[in-house]
Amino acid sequence: MPGLSYDPLRAALAAQPLFEAKTWQLSPDAWPLTRGEVAQLEAIGTACLEFHHALENLYLRSVAGKNLLRNKPLVAPWVAGYFDRGKPAALIARSRDARNRGVFPPALRPDLLLTDEGFAMTELDSVPGGIGLTAFLNRLYAGADGPMLGADDAMLVNFHASLAALRPGVENPLIALVVSEEAGTYRPEMQWLAQELQQRGRRVFCLRPGDVFPLGGAVYFDVEGNPEKIDVIYRFFELFDLANIPAAEFIFESWAAGEVALAPPVRHFQEEKLALALFHHHRLQDYWAEALGGRSLKLLRALIPPSWIIDPAPLPPGAVLDGPRLGGRALVDWRDLGDASQKERDLIIKISGYHETAWGARSVVLGSDCSREEWREGVNRAVELAPGHPHILQTYQKPKRLQHALYRTDPAAGAAVAEAQGRLRLCPYYFVVGGEARLSGALATFCPPDKKIIHGMQDAALLPCRIVD
Repeated sequence: MPGLSYDPLRAALAAQPLFEAKTWQLSPDAWPLTRGEVAQLEAIGTACLEFHHALENLYLRSVAGKNLLRNKPLVAPWVAGYFDRGKPAALIARSRDARNRGVFPPALRPDLLLTDEGFAMTELDSVPGGIGLTAFLNRLYAGADGPMLGADDAMLVNFHASLAALRPGVENPLIALVVSEEAGTYRPEMQWLAQELQQRGRRVFCLRPGDVFPLGGAVYFDVEGNPEKIDVIYRFFELFDLANIPAAEFIFESWAAGEVALAPPVRHFQEEKLALALFHHHRLQDYWAEALGGRSLKLLRALIPPSWIIDPAPLPPGAVLDGPRLGGRALVDWRDLGDASQKERDLIIKISGYHETAWGARSVVLGSDCSREEWREGVNRAVELAPGHPHILQTYQKPKRLQHALYRTDPAAGAAVAEAQGRLRLCPYYFVVGGEARLSGALATFCPPDKKIIHGMQDAALLPCRIVD
């Protein structure tokens, strides 16, 4: 049978642990994607980058009180109000800094669920984990069964190119991948990335925040006792974690002086889930139609599930909420959701961002998969936290059942391959180079069918993707 044998596969992963204290199921085969699906993923990358361009314009024009449309009035200061809730003044100021204009995250990773209707994009991550893992798995599975998506180390090549482009004119810039303690689970894969790029002659190092220090207006770190100037910092930490980064202030001072490039840019509106809810906001439909190309607009409308911002602001008499309906009636208070039937609770609540529970599915409440009491508690918590930490409500997109070969181990009989039922989340990685989003690989998470929320759990298989005819 084609594919990787169990013992070499297990040995390769054991020799290079890419996540701290994490294990997952193993498969002999990469996940198959047709050429049509790959073409669709490439179009999704283009649409995601266009979306970021439109989002920047939306936020900045909202801040300035400028009209959003060409030929009719639409002013929306409330857009910036949503994004700025609960954010420190210094972070807001940096997000609006003119030096950040036109600067976008170098790495984009949408979370795509494969449903009966096609792909559904539940999130768009601007500080994605899994870059090193996907690059490693691409190399591990290469040649086992068909061409890989991300062949020839495309993940490594394009990741480096997206960062090096931030310092034009600097030959072989020194790039520091700074991983916070809070994001320490991902440090092993970032260390692997740095080591692989060093073997290619690239000056890339994985550092802790405490390794970075100021010197003469720039930022440095020690290499065998000698200070080396950093040209680019790739911050692998969320913005809510800035207070725990000792080097943050002098990194910002060096950035303001033009001594170092910082990626992703410190722009909170690029890292909030509520951006997807704004895409569906009824008052912004004309804006998105003008700001996006026709193909990207159509694609995103099909991809992004109906989503709403949970805003408990009081309504005038006679007004109703833009949200799902209960018993055929429109909502007048978000707390009414607490009384939804289980069928009506095919909804997900999650925090928008800028919070320690905003990643790893830690804030997610799936209404159809919990008791009425748990659901009501999740609704009330979202309403109570809304003034400082906006939450969004999103229709649940159920992934369809699929099959894939997995290794099943038995202490007596050893490992054997068996077809397993499951559901899929696909995370394509795009690196922005030359103004284009380059599809460089994808990580497939194949979960048991009883798992309603798909993430990197020990019951799941984490797989690279190969291209099939």
